Amino acid sequence: MSLRYNRPALGLLLERLPATLQLALTALGLQLLIGIPFGVIAALRRGGFVDNAIRVFGVMGHAIPVFWIGLLMIIVFSVTLRVLPSQGMLAVGADAWDITDRLRHLVMPAFVLALAGIANYSRYLRTETLDVISQDYIRTAHAKGLRERTVVYVHALRNALIPMVTALGGILAALVSGALVVEQVFTWPGVGQFTYAAARAKDYPVIMAGVMLASTLLVISYLVRDIVYAWVDPRIKVD
Repeated sequence: MSLRYNRPALGLLLERLPATLQLALTALGLQLLIGIPFGVIAALRRGGFVDNAIRVFGVMGHAIPVFWIGLLMIIVFSVTLRVLPSQGMLAVGADAWDITDRLRHLVMPAFVLALAGIANYSRYLRTETLDVISQDYIRTAHAKGLRERTVVYVHALRNALIPMVTALGGILAALVSGALVVEQVFTWPGVGQFTYAAARAKDYPVIMAGVMLASTLLVISYLVRDIVYAWVDPRIKVD
């Protein structure tokens, strides 16, 4: 029972979990949709300007704190340009099913949360793709006259993704846990912000429930990873 609200701690967190999952899953989608193409392009343009630019972006994505990027984006897009809202999930008085307003509120926090993953996966996939395209079966595919796109996206990319799936283990729990800082910066009403407030108020049952929730998401992440293994590599069967 929450010491502050006198209600079940888990129930309080589950009320805020959809908001955090919305943010985390959007960030995960951005990580994969941007990080994977960046990694492949960097490998295919090895040593060129595009490769160097993506590698610099990867280093910056790891080095710059997410709260600083979040504050910078608020200054640029909310204060200066006034094109995106700076906080919350919905505008005051907006309809709960207003998808456009929700997306406008989601853009900045989702990108900030995804930035480190984009940098990480682009660098990781670049390394794996370079290793794969040097293999004999890739040279054989080229010798058979297959199109470059077929060689890259059918033969090379699918094999390069197999080790990368390992890096995705626990990503859901990591995103939910990592959302704490982002939720504070953008006043996103999710589990992270609520847990932080509970920690400041010394509401220990809520903190313990948050740890248990994160542990459950970690187990689910590993289960999803094993399922994705079977999809990426047909040699692996899930019984």
